Amino acid sequence: MTLDDLTQIIAEVQNLQSELDEVEVKAALHGTPQRLFETLSAFGNRTGGGVLLLGLDESKRFESVGVGNAHRLQEEISHLAASEMEPPLRPKFTVRDFEGKTVVAVEISEVPANRKPCYYKPAGLQKGAYIRVGNTNRQMTDYEIYGYASFRTQPTIDQEIVPDATLEDLDRNRLRQYVEELKRTRPQAGYLKQPFEKILKQLSIMREEDGILRPTLAGLLVFGNYPQAFEPQLVITFLQFYGVTETEKTPRGERFLDNRKFEGPIPEMVESAVNHVLAGIRKSSLIEGLLRRDIPEYPAVAIREALVNAVAHRDYSHFVRGSYIQIRLFADRLEIQSPGGLYGNVTEENLEADQSTRNRWLMRLMEDLHLVENRGSGVSAMLEAMRQANLEPPRFRDRRSSFWVTFRSHTLLNPEAVAWLNRFAEKPMNDHQRMALVYLRHNQGMTNNDYQRLNHVDSVTATRELRNLTDYGLVDLHGSRRWAYYTLNVPVKAPPVQTELETDEEKILAYVREHGSINNTDCRDLVAVSLQQASYLLKKMQKKGALRREGMRRWARYYLP
Repeated sequence: MTLDDLTQIIAEVQNLQSELDEVEVKAALHGTPQRLFETLSAFGNRTGGGVLLLGLDESKRFESVGVGNAHRLQEEISHLAASEMEPPLRPKFTVRDFEGKTVVAVEISEVPANRKPCYYKPAGLQKGAYIRVGNTNRQMTDYEIYGYASFRTQPTIDQEIVPDATLEDLDRNRLRQYVEELKRTRPQAGYLKQPFEKILKQLSIMREEDGILRPTLAGLLVFGNYPQAFEPQLVITFLQFYGVTETEKTPRGERFLDNRKFEGPIPEMVESAVNHVLAGIRKSSLIEGLLRRDIPEYPAVAIREALVNAVAHRDYSHFVRGSYIQIRLFADRLEIQSPGGLYGNVTEENLEADQSTRNRWLMRLMEDLHLVENRGSGVSAMLEAMRQANLEPPRFRDRRSSFWVTFRSHTLLNPEAVAWLNRFAEKPMNDHQRMALVYLRHNQGMTNNDYQRLNHVDSVTATRELRNLTDYGLVDLHGSRRWAYYTLNVPVKAPPVQTELETDEEKILAYVREHGSINNTDCRDLVAVSLQQASYLLKKMQKKGALRREGMRRWARYYLP
């Protein structure tokens, strides 16, 4: 880590007056802090690892106080990481003088997926494994430990027999059609020349138990007459909310505008859910010659791919077998949540490039039935559909116990955005850079990965084009290397019209009443202050109980309590 890297990390911590997702701060003035194993474990398990920053004092507004003995500190942390953590960690140390004080940065790399979870050996796996949640460390739950440990071998949950179910609980008609289609497309496959029931066993649709053929979980989910007779929670639910939060009510006092449950085998369940969502979302009309074409608020392709991925990749283990897939429609977004986090080496950042299949037999059946085109294409299809509709890329969030896909409804290139972009017409920007600017009008920050997804470019191109935007003075760069992100450096809209409101807090409350919520960027433009001042003002109102915060750091939004 260079001095510049370290300086930028310290500056962000001090500006935000908070630790970061990937940065933890300890004073260490009087020796090595206690319980550092929690931090080592959490960062070892975190995607991208993290940095332990020693020599700043949180109680003194993250003032630089220096460390007591930098040499001994490195020795003790190295011993802890190598001898008492499993697997052993090899932290990288950077010792620098900052404001006349010695500061130590300890970089902890992420542990390979097949060796997670990283834990503190004296406490044992169940009590010594930690996970990073926001800017805190939390002991892992049994399910989170299982989720990581399951990466070490291929799960076979979808091959397990469903007790009490028999061949009679499957739709023979669809089974025969499926086998006939396989024979037609794979005429040389020897296993398809066997008797019907042996073929079903070969395909892991059925397995024999005590001389009785019983469906596997994959077979029941795809070909069952009514799978929920055996697994009642393996359904898709749909909730439509009135506003942008779960607590807003209709004028009649109702929390939900719609509440549905979809059952049946996977093909039927997905089709019903997609059709219901498409019927419930807003649509605009486009006149083409003598015909009118309805354009849905969210692309049908994106919704379908997200749902198909949810049923194909969710965790079907006993830990979350009782959980269901949820679709949540708000006034400003559509969320799809599935039980279980990402599997294997797949992360939020590499979703469209890497593939790792938790339920390989279920996936094979869905591929054969053309519910999925091929492995790994679903995310790319979602991204492309959103780009074609001039919408933000979907946001992916791995919460370890669940996985979320969020679609935002605001169109990036509406007439207002185009008019706003025209203010910078003298800048030699390409279309990628223009899209990045309008993206930042709606979001508090953008990473290199966000830029890649938005514009379908590689990392080198994203880095170069983002650097151009900073050179033009349109965006600001914060942090460096893997901590880098960009924020807008120009007003989002024209200065607000002055009203009879007297204080900044009154203006903010009026804005939230009208728009439902506010973030730091909205607040900055509303009351004409810096981003740091806006953050301070919103946090102050939150502490007074005037506002309620959801989300962390640059993704935080504030609502009425």
